[in-house]
Amino acid sequence: MPTEALRKSREPAVDPEFGPWLAQASILVVDDEPGMRNFLMRTLGPRCKRLDEAADTDEASRKLDQAHYDVVIIDNIMPGKNGVDWLAEQRAIGFFSDAILMTAYADLETAIQALRAGAVDFVLKPFRSNQMLNAVARCLDRMRLLRENQVLRHELRATSDHVLLRDKLIGESDAIRRVRDTIARVAPLPTSVLLSGQSGTGKEVAARSLHSLSDRAEKPFVPVNCGAIPPDMIESELFGHLKGAFTGADNGREGLFLHAQGGTLFLDEIGELPTPMQSKLLRVLEDRRVRPVGSEREVPVDLRFIFATNAELEKEVERGHFRADLFFRINVMQIHLPPLKDRDNDVLDLAALFMRKLSQQLGMPPVPITDEVGAALMAYPWPGNVRELRNLIERTLILQRFPEEFLSGREEREESAEGSLADVERRHILKVLREAGGNRDEAARRLGISRKTIDRKCAAWNV
Repeated sequence: MPTEALRKSREPAVDPEFGPWLAQASILVVDDEPGMRNFLMRTLGPRCKRLDEAADTDEASRKLDQAHYDVVIIDNIMPGKNGVDWLAEQRAIGFFSDAILMTAYADLETAIQALRAGAVDFVLKPFRSNQMLNAVARCLDRMRLLRENQVLRHELRATSDHVLLRDKLIGESDAIRRVRDTIARVAPLPTSVLLSGQSGTGKEVAARSLHSLSDRAEKPFVPVNCGAIPPDMIESELFGHLKGAFTGADNGREGLFLHAQGGTLFLDEIGELPTPMQSKLLRVLEDRRVRPVGSEREVPVDLRFIFATNAELEKEVERGHFRADLFFRINVMQIHLPPLKDRDNDVLDLAALFMRKLSQQLGMPPVPITDEVGAALMAYPWPGNVRELRNLIERTLILQRFPEEFLSGREEREESAEGSLADVERRHILKVLREAGGNRDEAARRLGISRKTIDRKCAAWNV
């Protein structure tokens, strides 16, 4: 059997009885009895992505230092150190995964100790395979819900864009097509990507496209706006913290690095990252391990990093505001998002999309985009890019008309944008060419010039 086919044949399939997350799970079994370990290996092995075993707590501690596990299944009564004491120790030095305690003694005191130590489930020996599988499935569902809740709460606190364009980059201009082509080539690779461009050009949209086209698409996508988190909180937000690590840390919590485990972490406005955090991020990029605040243990992470900035990081490096070594580390593959004013007719396509979607969301009838409105949309420079366009359409729907100040300023904008005769000529020829559906013979006829003239000028304009 070919190697690739053999690998796929060994991959666990989605289990309809125990949920989709078991097939992606990484589990550690800790028990001093070889028979129990073998039973659990046979039960869980074919169903999960990774399954390791340890014969005692010392071996289990070493394995936790080497790899990340979603669930740890541990026996309570073992030679040396019992499961409850070991679990309490691990929680104290930085262990956030769910733990299932196995025991043959079902007394109330043991149950209370297990809960205090951080066990999330309790399985009595002897047990059937389905009992353990159900316990693991509950842990995985609980962990997924907690992480999703934390990510959603973080997104709500952050100053993120509206979600209308999260799925794809809209437009047929050459500029945005080149961006889409580059994303399609880079997405399957593990390479870190730096997205650059003005605010509002769609950097998060591009990041989500990279994630959805990668082999991590089924894993979390966690966006973080580095400029929206207070400097004194950003380390705890990203790395997590232990209980009592600082004033107000009443409970331990995973950071956003661990929430994105196996998926994609999108660090927006990376130029706003405080200098002390820049060195810590560089260490994570090099070692792929994070140390929660107050923890003695570094936790392995498996992430794809995407960065974004609207600043010129090269100049920030020259000014001493951004670490040169971090810049060179993240600038492996850079994709520039063009401003809306350089995207030709895309502004009309985006306006029509926003009008349709927002009218449905607001429960208001769409406002027609007339030729006059279209001309105003094309003439406006859009300093706020796609975000500004979306806000204009929402304001238009609320008023049920395009703002007068927007339409009345069109002629002034066109006059001020003329600049030179060459600029006027270029805009007019391209406008007629668009109206002719790209047919250069028809555009030449309408303009009263030769087809060769249009071909020559389009070549000079890279059209």
